[in-house]
Amino acid sequence: MLSHVDDAQQPRMVDVGAKPVTHRVAQARARVTFPAAVAAALHAAGYVTPKGAVLTVAHIAGVMGAKATSQLIPLCHPLSLDKCDIAIRMDGDHALIDCTVSCLGRTGVEMEALTGASIAALAIYDMCKAISHDIVIGDIRLMRKTGGKRDIDHAAVEAAA
Repeated sequence: MLSHVDDAQQPRMVDVGAKPVTHRVAQARARVTFPAAVAAALHAAGYVTPKGAVLTVAHIAGVMGAKATSQLIPLCHPLSLDKCDIAIRMDGDHALIDCTVSCLGRTGVEMEALTGASIAALAIYDMCKAISHDIVIGDIRLMRKTGGKRDIDHAAVEAAA
């Protein structure tokens, strides 16, 4: 049974009141792919466009997105985040955005990490769309999570492959 539907198959917010408070951490990644000429132009310009410093704005947007997750995803619990780190690195024609979020809570922070990475990617697109509309956002995925019912580490599996 899906946890976000009741017996009548109606959407519901999961009751986490009886779950133990644990330290929960999640990391998500998003990839922004630029046309080669756009990536080269951005690099040459120090990742500054007429709208401003692309990576700085994306970093701030990612943190804001993670903090606003429960306002964007209807059945997410509002969480008091202890940490939200956004790391953006260029890898050829790609920007790789990692969002790591943690809290002490009864429910995980996967959605906050995924939202933070996604919003940072959208901010990069917004900052660069005047240069090209051929920018692609993709590969948004949970890389790892700890502190809940089960731990997940896709990053380790990806690194071993």
